[in-house]
Amino acid sequence: MPRRKRHDQLTPVELEIMKVLWDDGPASVSEAQQRLGGKLAYTSVQTMLNVLVRKGKASRTLVDRAYRYRAAVSREKALGATLRDVVQRIFGGSAEALVMSLVETKQLTPATLRRLQKLVEEESNGSRR
Repeated sequence: MPRRKRHDQLTPVELEIMKVLWDDGPASVSEAQQRLGGKLAYTSVQTMLNVLVRKGKASRTLVDRAYRYRAAVSREKALGATLRDVVQRIFGGSAEALVMSLVETKQLTPATLRRLQKLVEEESNGSRR
């Protein structure tokens, strides 16, 4: 599998803006800025939205005299790409090492581990059909 370029990953600010587009739908620059609670200047939001368009993570449409931006990738697709990047860079491509790290740092509870076990068993049984 080809290695993803690091610039394809969402920065923390880009992720905040994408959350606005995923949760609230299409937005103009000013609407996105308002939905972010005014944490960023208008020009910063505009720049970041244009960066997201260049990265292919958002698209824009001219409506009247202002662009409306919408998510071009789903939250699930972005999450999958980020997880693959983390697993590759930090855990040498081993998803098992990621899970073991989560267990060792007590970020997975015994109840969550039981649910994961059940999910794995269901997936295994479902793939045999």
